[in-house]
Parts: sequence; structure tokens; C-alpha cells
Amino acid sequence: MASITFENVTKRFGDTVAVDDVSFEIRDNAFFCLFGPPLSGKSTILKLILGLEQPDEGEILIDGRPVSHVNPARRNVAMVFQNLALFPHMTALDNVCFPLVERRIAKEEIDAKVCDVSEKLHIGHILHKTPAQLSGGERQRVAIARALVRDPVAYLMDDPISALDARLREQTRVELRRIQQELGKTLVYVTHDQEEAMSVADMMAVFKDGKICQTGTPDTLYQRPNSTYVAGMLGAPAMNVLPMNMADMLGALAGPNGSKHFGVRPENLRITKGSDAMISEVEPLGGSTTVHITAGDVALTSTMLGQPQFEAGTQIGLAVNSGQTLFFDGAGNTLAAAQ
Repeated sequence: MASITFENVTKRFGDTVAVDDVSFEIRDNAFFCLFGPPLSGKSTILKLILGLEQPDEGEILIDGRPVSHVNPARRNVAMVFQNLALFPHMTALDNVCFPLVERRIAKEEIDAKVCDVSEKLHIGHILHKTPAQLSGGERQRVAIARALVRDPVAYLMDDPISALDARLREQTRVELRRIQQELGKTLVYVTHDQEEAMSVADMMAVFKDGKICQTGTPDTLYQRPNSTYVAGMLGAPAMNVLPMNMADMLGALAGPNGSKHFGVRPENLRITKGSDAMISEVEPLGGSTTVHITAGDVALTSTMLGQPQFEAGTQIGLAVNSGQTLFFDGAGNTLAAAQ
């Protein structure tokens, strides 16, 4: 097992600052997600941990040991790249076995490890094929299997299941979570899918432009984001962020001094009798319904369980569940939550 620590790490590529004075710690045996939009610095963080890139400033420690000048091969971390990096001339079986063969592991042990990981990732029936004969999702599972057969101090995964269809992606992320807990190893996972990040992570770091905006458990980041940016990144539909002049209409509590906006999650925005707003569109989603609302020139969304019968054009009132309001200053930073 290994902890991973970044101490004021900066990485530049020419005039572009990919990672900007980043500090955080990943504890032993954590499933830690780096979450943010494309080009926010997430993949560069993985390459810095692996040793494919060197920091321009700051220090990286693995299990308390500085590794910025340690050869990648000696860091003993396993990586699943976004482009998979499978050997095209090898079968899936040979790709999975490769890191064990290179370390001259006994054939009986290799066979046992490959059998175990193949069963977990449902790839036993495709091991005889080459990467060119596999679908994108199959290639991703083979790449994940190649990492899992090793015994590294940590696993690094760069958006490893993005090519899978929705149902298989859901199944695979559940499997990855279970496997990580069984292995008892640190797993650092990059994704731009907020649902994926929140469903698997013990801890998350939300990135923007090479900086970490907030680190915490998924529940903390969702319930108590420190800015409108983090609030907007988590949740689908996103949080309603509204001007303070609408607070009275929604029954929201008065915010602290300096409040310019307040935020309400769609599941905490209730539809009541009244005429302050109007339903513009209704999206039935089976187990839930999303209602799009306009109040003057402001757009809002409300979500509720089931399939309540609403029609576009209906005049309505709005209310906020008690204690479920956040207040933000003019720069978008969270000031307080309503009690």
C-alpha cells in the first residue's frame, strides 16, 4: 500500500501551466478521483505520479519517499492509459500476461492471476483475439486487466471506461470499486464524468485550469461546494444559482453580508401553487421527472421522484426545502449555508 502526496507541484509545457501549485494527499488504500473538464490538468497529474513527466517545482512523495528523480520503472505503479497502449501484434492474453512475463513470474502464478482477473472483467472469451479484433470496450477491459494482474503499490487509471456503453460502464465501475477494496491498494482515477466520480470515489479533487478547487468526499462536495464552479460541476441537472432578488419569492432565508447569489439543488426546489413562475418543459425520466421552469428571464430546474402530471405553460409557485440553500459572494465563493 502507498500514500501519494503532492507538495506545491507545478508543471509547465512552454507557456502553458498544466498543473499550478497543486498540493494534496491520497491516503493508503483510497479510491481517489481526479475530476474536472478536459485539459484541466488531471492526466498530467497521473503522468507526474508515474514519472513520465517531471515537476518544474514542488515535490511528489510515494509512501513518504520523494520520487521526482526516481525512474518510472522503480516507482512500482501500474497505469491504464486513455489510449490503452496495447501491443497490436499480441493476443489479449499475451497483453495481459506481459508485465508478469517481463518479471519472470512462474507460469502457474501467471495462469492463476489471469484466470482471476479475466473472470472479474468478463474477458475470458476474447483472450485469443488481437486488439484489432476487439471492440473499443473490450480493449479497455484488456488494458485494465493488464494493470490488475500486477502487484504495484498503486493503480493509476486515465478515464479507463469511457468507450464502454452506458450499461457496461455502470457494471465495470462497480467491479472496479469492488476489486480495489479486495486488493487493498491505492487507486487514482481520472474522469470527467461526475456520476462516475461520485459513485466510486472515497475522495475527490475537483480541477479547473490546473488548480484544485476543492477536495473532499463526494457527499461533502455535493452538499457543501466551496464555489459556484464546484456546485455546477456536480449534479445533473446542475444546481440552480440565482440572484438574491429572487430569495424572497422562493422563501429562502436571508444570506450573510456580501451575498450576491444563492444556490438550490433541483431536488430541493419544490413546485407549489402560485403564479410567480411558469413550467416551460417537462422531462419524464421513468423513476424521476425533471421540470424546466422560467421565472421572468431566469431559468430553473426542479426534479422529483416518479411521474407527476405537469404541463408546459402552467403557472406555479416555488419554494425551497428548509436548510438547503447556499449563498455565494460576487466572485462565486460560498459564504454560508442556510440553517
